[in-house]
Amino acid sequence: MNAAVANPPLPFAFTAEQQQFRDSIARFCRTHAPTARTRQQMASDTGLDRELWTGLCSELGLSGVQVPESLGGQGFGQVELGIVMEELGRANVCAPYLASSVLAANALVNAAAPAPRAEWLPQLCDGTQLATLAVAEADGHWAPHRTTVAARKTDKGWRLDGVKTYVLDGHVADLILVVARAPGSHDHEGLSLFGVRAGTPGLQVRALNSLDPTRRLARVAFTGAEALLLSEEGAAAPGLDRSMDESLAALSSEMVGGAQALLDATVSYAKMRIQFGRPIGSFQAIKHRLADLLLDVEFARSAAYRACEVAAEDPSPLRDVASVAKALASDAFMLAAREAVQLHGGIGFTWEHDTHLYFKRAQSSSVLLGSAAEHRDRYVLSLAARTAGDRP
Repeated sequence: MNAAVANPPLPFAFTAEQQQFRDSIARFCRTHAPTARTRQQMASDTGLDRELWTGLCSELGLSGVQVPESLGGQGFGQVELGIVMEELGRANVCAPYLASSVLAANALVNAAAPAPRAEWLPQLCDGTQLATLAVAEADGHWAPHRTTVAARKTDKGWRLDGVKTYVLDGHVADLILVVARAPGSHDHEGLSLFGVRAGTPGLQVRALNSLDPTRRLARVAFTGAEALLLSEEGAAAPGLDRSMDESLAALSSEMVGGAQALLDATVSYAKMRIQFGRPIGSFQAIKHRLADLLLDVEFARSAAYRACEVAAEDPSPLRDVASVAKALASDAFMLAAREAVQLHGGIGFTWEHDTHLYFKRAQSSSVLLGSAAEHRDRYVLSLAARTAGDRP
């Protein structure tokens, strides 16, 4: 996608190479990540299928799509990352991709210093190491500048004290990237990015009971835990903010993929299910509901694609565009989940049917990295600030 950021031309289209890339991911998901395999992972203690993860990393090379080749990645960009996320979301793949290959990788690319970036990114890209990013704390907010975890510098290095929660796949991560601040600092000042290896003394990781068993969460507590400083001291805020916005664009794409899968399944069922001697999809009320859902999904898709394009070409407006994408994708995915359950009738509520898996993913994704309401507020506040700045 080579459209100009300020005024993208229409119609919008992917290149032939990007379509082939999408097709290869879709084939892999159909073959190696069917729902039956997802259910097996859900029932396991860790929720991690090492064989599937190795396939994603080594066979397809998806774990470093947006990472420069010089750092062990594929050297593509945020648009290709959005394609990956959309197809993984369509198949509802249960893997630590968002945690390690999106959140952690983006944070290392944007916020880490050259040396630790060169050390850790190749290991994430080849799949030999799993990482995650710990941002949110007890208040549930995902903005890095709201961090309270304290970083103390001692004669022997850095020590962390505090608690992070809602850490994606924190229980299986080999490296936990932690946003922490210097004591006495506030807002965007004094923020640094640290790395804590699994098993470090003073680190306590506890898996949380979550609604969505395909996306595991953990609570991570630090009590004088030894940490590696990965960024320039106190200067990580700009890189972390960009990383979170890029991850919002990627998550929005994943949600669009899930919403499209639900729409396709519901339309197919409406054509097949016979009631009163005719398919239920022939009834006007059902047509209206599916048409409204189609519009919402398409609006969300356009916003997600736009966010990925902006992230790839000109990140200056990314904050606003990413918030719009997340809000629309959250609403569309939740609407698709509700309509799928209801229009499938009684079977839509059963454990045996796949709609409940997507319903739970929609619920968890809608609040991950901030709810739709929070991102609408963020967009409005940003718009108001710009408007005030333009006044004489």
